[in-house]
Amino acid sequence: MDRSTLDRIGKSDVLLHLAWGGLPNYRSAHHLESEMPMHAEFLESCIIGGTDRVVVVGTCFEYGLQSGELDETAPAQPITAYGQAKHSLHRHLLHLRERHEFGLGWFRPFYLYGDGQAATSLYAQLRTAIDSGSPDFDMSHGDQVRDFLPIELAASRIAALALTHADMGTVNLCSGKPTRVIDIVREWLQEWNADIVLNRGVHPVPDYEPFAFWGNARRQNALLEST
Repeated sequence: MDRSTLDRIGKSDVLLHLAWGGLPNYRSAHHLESEMPMHAEFLESCIIGGTDRVVVVGTCFEYGLQSGELDETAPAQPITAYGQAKHSLHRHLLHLRERHEFGLGWFRPFYLYGDGQAATSLYAQLRTAIDSGSPDFDMSHGDQVRDFLPIELAASRIAALALTHADMGTVNLCSGKPTRVIDIVREWLQEWNADIVLNRGVHPVPDYEPFAFWGNARRQNALLEST
């Protein structure tokens, strides 16, 4: 971003960065070759231009194949290009803090779901099958454990923390509750008052995810309580 663009936009107190392209192709080199440099340049320009606080949405894929309950002290060990690109952007911002003074917040969302989600997501595919009157739905075996959070709740937490904490550091954005995929699917069906046959075991579980992992929500909850 050039100086004239920054002048037109004006100095911001808080910059909330959620933009990212190339999803949901998590393995694509595009994340490292194009997305990361582009967003790093944009954020650095804003910081040099005087932005006081930067809050960025990263990803739980920064944790890589680590299993179980993951808190923010767990090392970043990304194995996908997407996770590596987000981790590289985070490190770039941390290095910038050595030369510029600004507050930094870094969210690591787990499995967000809701309206407007990508058509390839489990939530959207199930919703489409229900709306189209399909008699059945193909899915994985569903025994894998994840951490699910509705997008409305995630958005409210992001807004509350971004506006009230000047330098929050890394924060898991999660429910903190380990939930089997099959259980969340059944919960959605109950919520929609829908009946459909679930064909379990048709699709494989992605090999870039551990079988069972979820977020530790203690830090997130403590920050929310102090807003």
